[in-house]
Amino acid sequence: MEVEVAQQMGQHGFTMWDMFLQATLVVKLVMIGLVVASIVCWAVVFEKFATVRRMRRAIDSFDKLFWSGRTLPEIQALAQQQGRVGSAALFLAAMEEWQRSQAAGAPQQSPASLLQRLEKIMDVELQRQTLNMERRLLVLATTGSIAPFIGLFGTVWGIMNSFQAIAISKNTNLAVVAPGLAEALFATALGLLAAIPAVIFYNKFSHDISRLASRMENFIEEFTAILSRQLGG
Repeated sequence: MEVEVAQQMGQHGFTMWDMFLQATLVVKLVMIGLVVASIVCWAVVFEKFATVRRMRRAIDSFDKLFWSGRTLPEIQALAQQQGRVGSAALFLAAMEEWQRSQAAGAPQQSPASLLQRLEKIMDVELQRQTLNMERRLLVLATTGSIAPFIGLFGTVWGIMNSFQAIAISKNTNLAVVAPGLAEALFATALGLLAAIPAVIFYNKFSHDISRLASRMENFIEEFTAILSRQLGG
């Protein structure tokens, strides 16, 4: 009996490729979708690593420039060479608005009103910088949320096929049940393979972006205090 079962199971391959080929069309579509989702997630992960690293370097570089003791016009000229990224973008937006206000010639304008407008300009630029960093994070969040359920759907479908095979063959030996269970568990594994890294890196990048945004918010507070002294003088 054991030899017969082994011979019957030998007719079915249990490598990943064999399980994919032996799966039904629905389970194949589930597997392909999960593999594609996993590849897309890893592409987003590598892109976010580069984005966060570039933003962190830009903020560090501008912090050194800002606190180097240079005058605001000198900092503005050097910041324009570095590019509008991170705190430099906030600074340049505020300085350009300040210069436009001076060029317009509005002596009746109160310093408090100008300061409030400059702070709002920097807040808007902060939101723009944060949105740029958060772009495509939704892909990781969505994959982490739905990939296990898609894998579970493939699992349920594979188990249904196993029961159908039992009903058709009227035989409950392992050779009849194993192929359907194998493809079912393979679908589950693919779902977890896509979801676990997506959740891990989504949490990591959300934390990193939150910290970078906090650093830029602190810069707004510090720069607003400097502008307040400048306008008061």
